[in-house]
Amino acid sequence: QVQLVESGGGLVQAGGSLRLSCAASGRTFSPYRMGWFRQAPGKERERVASIRWSGGSTVYADSVKGRFTISKDNAKDTVYLQMNSLKPEDTAIYYCAAKQSYYSDAYEYWGQGTQVTVSS
Repeated sequence: QVQLVESGGGLVQAGGSLRLSCAASGRTFSPYRMGWFRQAPGKERERVASIRWSGGSTVYADSVKGRFTISKDNAKDTVYLQMNSLKPEDTAIYYCAAKQSYYSDAYEYWGQGTQVTVSS
């Protein structure tokens, strides 16, 4: 079993920055892909960014391109989300997730989430 624990959320003013971390623990961790998702009140969950664990290719939602950067540290089994130029519409609970295999239909493991609030 894999456990994912997010940290780094908080309250920030518009234009500010935050860095989220997601640390994995449990059995040997070697996912196919890691992702950051977010869900704002009354809205559907949105994939923000993802990164391939081997190789590091990344994908971003259009809403965060140029502002957010996903990265990883394989030695620490940790994935990060650097968020710059934050906007009030970025306010949400942010979750990290792991997809074990290329053939997986969905992300199998999820963290508990960390709140990000951006004030105007």
